[in-house]
Amino acid sequence: MSESKYESKITSAPCTAAQIYRVLSNMENLERVRDLIPQDKIQEMEISPDRVRMKVDGLGQKITIAIVDRIENDTVKFGAEGIPMQANFWIQLKELNPTDTRIKLTVKADIPMMFKFMIEKKLQQGLDQAADMLAQFPYSQWN
Repeated sequence: MSESKYESKITSAPCTAAQIYRVLSNMENLERVRDLIPQDKIQEMEISPDRVRMKVDGLGQKITIAIVDRIENDTVKFGAEGIPMQANFWIQLKELNPTDTRIKLTVKADIPMMFKFMIEKKLQQGLDQAADMLAQFPYSQWN
């Protein structure tokens, strides 16, 4: 296995880094969007401020996504447990002005070489889509 690093495109959200950070640094905010999560893909979701534990369709066991580090108004770093590889990801924020905060997602994972080329493109597409989604989220309405 070799550790690989993937970065999303940089997107722009029309709010402050503090507004985004307050939402993303507390996993309990997932409760507010639970209805949008496909019930056929994710079940038995348990949410606390620092982690979410869930059963994901196709994995057969529960996985945990936990916040492992926070830098106020700058970075939220997550780790994953219960998946067949070591992985972590983080969301970085850079406020240019109160109506323009840039968002970038980064994933580091030990992906087995035989799977690396099969999932690289989909992982990159998923990161870019997640960055777009995070940039469009109505953070100011949640604060």
